[in-house]
Amino acid sequence: MSETGIRRLVIVGGGTAGWIAAASFARLLGSRLSIDLVESDAIGTVGVGEATIPQIIRLNTILGFDENDFLKHTYGTFKLGIEFVNWGKLGESYLHTFGDAGLNLASVHFHHYWRRHTQTGSDKDLWHYSLHKIAADQRRFAKLDRVGNTAMTGLAYAYHFDASLYAAYLRKYAEARGVTRTEGIVESIARDSESGDIKSITLGNGTRVEGDFFVDCTGFRSILLGRELGIEYDDWSRWLPCNRAMAVPSERLPDLPPFTRATAHSAGWQWRIPLQHRTGNGHVYCSDFIEDDEAAKVLLDNLDTKALDEPRPIRFTTGRRQQFWAKNCVAIGLSSGFLEPLESTSIHLIQSNISRLIELFPREGINAADRDEYNRRTIAEFEQIRDFLILHYHQTSREDSEFWRYCKHMSVPDTLTHKQELFAASGRIGRDVDDLFRDASWVQVMLGQGIIPADYSPMADQLDDAQLSQFMGDVRQLIERSVDNLPKHADYVAMHCSAE
Repeated sequence: MSETGIRRLVIVGGGTAGWIAAASFARLLGSRLSIDLVESDAIGTVGVGEATIPQIIRLNTILGFDENDFLKHTYGTFKLGIEFVNWGKLGESYLHTFGDAGLNLASVHFHHYWRRHTQTGSDKDLWHYSLHKIAADQRRFAKLDRVGNTAMTGLAYAYHFDASLYAAYLRKYAEARGVTRTEGIVESIARDSESGDIKSITLGNGTRVEGDFFVDCTGFRSILLGRELGIEYDDWSRWLPCNRAMAVPSERLPDLPPFTRATAHSAGWQWRIPLQHRTGNGHVYCSDFIEDDEAAKVLLDNLDTKALDEPRPIRFTTGRRQQFWAKNCVAIGLSSGFLEPLESTSIHLIQSNISRLIELFPREGINAADRDEYNRRTIAEFEQIRDFLILHYHQTSREDSEFWRYCKHMSVPDTLTHKQELFAASGRIGRDVDDLFRDASWVQVMLGQGIIPADYSPMADQLDDAQLSQFMGDVRQLIERSVDNLPKHADYVAMHCSAE
């Protein structure tokens, strides 16, 4: 470390993780840091068609991106949620949206009123009152902050885009703000003999890059944190058993749906991500229950449009590093851990961890308390997302294959069991205060996977039966009127952010 404190930041590895890190540090700490990103064109990235969650809007806003320009350059589309097909039961589907269903009333969540309404004879599911679901079903989208002059919030959204193009967009932004890119493959790593801190990396061409602080964005290889610093990996495959994926692009979907689709198969699930120029597809599966060739066939047989290439294999192990920050090195992205893309959290974890690192970034020297706090909060976030993902597999009625029988009957963390039991009893959510997923997310997935609460909050009894029926009808009518005024998603994209 230099005598004047931390002044030289070295990011090892590019891709989405590396260039988000470079762009963010350049924007927020660029006045006091020299930033060098080392990557090699000879090393490929995992990036395929990428789906996100609404938190990415905050990142793009901080960086000052114009939304339409960003979407044009990444062939992006809008996303209202994720449709889950065949997860709870074969033949059933539900949409995990980014918004609340209905309208909360008198500090009571809408799903309690809905549950009471079903107990008085209504046969409408929760999504009958979901602005996002009805808009998604009709393939409609536009910016909508609020429904009329009511308290009902409008459309919360995220994006689909080409991850490699997003990395290129970020790179252009970062380099314009002083980030230096160095081409090369890491050949060796030098460390301080006393502190054990990383001092420099030497590339295959002999170039030596020195730094005071290092960010490991080297993907699954985790060259710095894992290989060099020896931070062990916690394997979570007993709860999230899928360990491979086949990815393939296909032709553009003609109706450009504003949602991701996740379709469960016999030994995993298949994603579908609609972009402007093509469709991203992949089959995530467990190799203990299906052979690779059969997994590729399942993927190709279930495409909605013609394949544009041969399936590309990806191998992974779900889990995380036991520490995310050790010595003077933090791992970001795949080098820190992997949670499969079921809920589109990959890019969120990158931006969340970078935001946390910048918040706790040392000024002069590394403080052990800052490092411990970073690790504590990052571990908690990984574990909260882990439990939410496990819920999709474990809370199922499917026993039609060996894979689903394993998932249904496997032992799960007590933290998840508590949430399931609480919701099943009373419709209440035992959500942690800093949980990424809102109450509405837990409600939608639990209901979608088949947990119907036995009871509801007594505060939902404030309305009499006639008032309740009127309230539910009014909510539905408000939503229908609002959706009728929205354009088709494909038309909105063509008008505002077409890449052509």
